[in-house]
Amino acid sequence: MRLSLRSRLTALAVGAVAVAVLGVALTSWLLVRGKLNRDFDDRLQSAARIAVVAASPADAIVLLRDDRTRGPRRGDDLVVQFVDRMGQVRGTSGGPLIPLSSRAVAVAAGMGARLIEEVDLGGDRYRVLTVQRQGGAVQVAMDVEAVEDTLDELQLWHGLVGLVGVALAAIAGWLVARTALRPVDDLTAAAERVARTQDLSAGIAVRGTDEIARLGGAINAMLTALADSRDAQRRLAQDAGHELRTPLTSLRNNIELLIHADTRTKDLPADDRARLLADLRAQTEELTTLIGELVDLSTGDWSPEVEEPLDLADVVGPAVERARARTTHVRYVTEFEPAVVLARPVSLERAVLNLLDNAAKWSPAGSTVTTRVSTDRGWARVDVDDEGPGIAEKDMPYVFERFYRAAAAKSLPGSGLGLAIVAQVAAQHGGLGAVGSAPGGGARVSILLPLVS
Repeated sequence: MRLSLRSRLTALAVGAVAVAVLGVALTSWLLVRGKLNRDFDDRLQSAARIAVVAASPADAIVLLRDDRTRGPRRGDDLVVQFVDRMGQVRGTSGGPLIPLSSRAVAVAAGMGARLIEEVDLGGDRYRVLTVQRQGGAVQVAMDVEAVEDTLDELQLWHGLVGLVGVALAAIAGWLVARTALRPVDDLTAAAERVARTQDLSAGIAVRGTDEIARLGGAINAMLTALADSRDAQRRLAQDAGHELRTPLTSLRNNIELLIHADTRTKDLPADDRARLLADLRAQTEELTTLIGELVDLSTGDWSPEVEEPLDLADVVGPAVERARARTTHVRYVTEFEPAVVLARPVSLERAVLNLLDNAAKWSPAGSTVTTRVSTDRGWARVDVDDEGPGIAEKDMPYVFERFYRAAAAKSLPGSGLGLAIVAQVAAQHGGLGAVGSAPGGGARVSILLPLVS
């Protein structure tokens, strides 16, 4: 079963604190054990220095009992034993004999200065220090039970403290995770409410300036973008439905007229039939163009093309050649300067071709359409000038809007989407569209794009 984020954070906090507590407890216990063992060995050495100068083990015990500063403490179980060079015991202070190891015999024989080892005496654990003395060695043994009991008690207390620390860490970790994730819970609830109600304008309350607040702000920005996109799609669908109604109605009327003529009158003049068929063809082409432009508008924001640095002449030149091939009543002139931009070539060429088609539509037969590529203060410009009537001052603010058609354009073919596509492509490239008057009195429609620095 997959744990929740709160449970994982709690487990991580408990694990981290548990490792820290247990590490501190173990380190503390090791340090205390080392200190107690060193103190114990220091007392053994102090006792051995006194026993070395004593005449017998019994005298050594008396001297050690009297020397309260260097001798064993009250309650220490002490045994002193003399050993000759041959490894034979020559005297003991009483109690069990200290067993002689081979290394202890080596010290007595003069082959070692000192030796510390642990042995069992009468069922108890003793630490034995063997040092050289005249004629052999002296062994001083002290019961280590008190030290071991102290260490066992410390180990128990350290373990208990560690367990309590881990338990407190679990509680604290759960509380911290609950408090820290409360803003995330609020964001989740708000996002679920938006998904449930489809109300993109609801937004999410953002408090503070931390990472959670930044996430909330990002979600609000995303909701705003989604709302704008949905509104744009709704407007596009409404406008498209309105614009498609006219050519579809005209197509239906012409088709019904042909059907009526074929099924009833059967004597439709050839000229009328040819005119109807020509209208059908023109309306079909207009409808095809309109649908294509609608598709371009609706999918333009998700173009699969990759932006690349290119010279505008490499895009504008082919667009002019395409326009020249399909429009013969005007003459095309080009003037190019080097201008490198970061662009998607196919979509940009389509936008330039729309400018050229728009200029050709308004240009009288035999006139000239001039296309210029230039640079101006960090911008690259594509200017298309025609020699038509120009754009009325009142129409200039609206020429890039979808389906907008000036009063003078009502009788001309077109859907009112060509320049809207131009504006969209320019915006996608970080630029804009512009309109004005050409030097010859016609219209100038332009695309401005940022130059590659």
